[in-house]
Amino acid sequence: MLVDFKELPDEARIWIYQANRSFTEEEQKEITDKTTRFLEQWTAHGKDLQAGFDLKYNRFLVIGLNQESQSATGCSIDASVHFIQELEKTYKVDLLDKMNVSFKQGEYIAYKPLIDFKKMVKDRSVSANTIVFNNLVNTKSEFLSDWEVPLAQSWHNRFL
Repeated sequence: MLVDFKELPDEARIWIYQANRSFTEEEQKEITDKTTRFLEQWTAHGKDLQAGFDLKYNRFLVIGLNQESQSATGCSIDASVHFIQELEKTYKVDLLDKMNVSFKQGEYIAYKPLIDFKKMVKDRSVSANTIVFNNLVNTKSEFLSDWEVPLAQSWHNRFL
């Protein structure tokens, strides 16, 4: 069952899929439609999952699940991964590769392989104040407070 992402409780489980490039306006509309259709039929053991999503900065697909009403199961998680893999194929993007870092450079969102990002830190091309996206957050509350944070306050700080 699709719900507005804003209506999900703070404890809702979230998954963040970052694209290696920005989506075009047309792609954003299509991804919104496809994600809406997927979440409308997403179930666990035949029971509807109360889920919502947000497409942030034209490159992050954030899916949230209210686990108080029904938790995801192995099969429902598999279905969501299959859905994301289909998006990857259709739009020729990487959404599941967690070994990359997205960060802000002014209003622009940059995307680098982790090894290149480490080098940027070493070369002082980014600083402790650079805003990074912590895609390891697990709940909506963490997403709202700890997703966009200075490098020094994220797990990326180990590179400083």
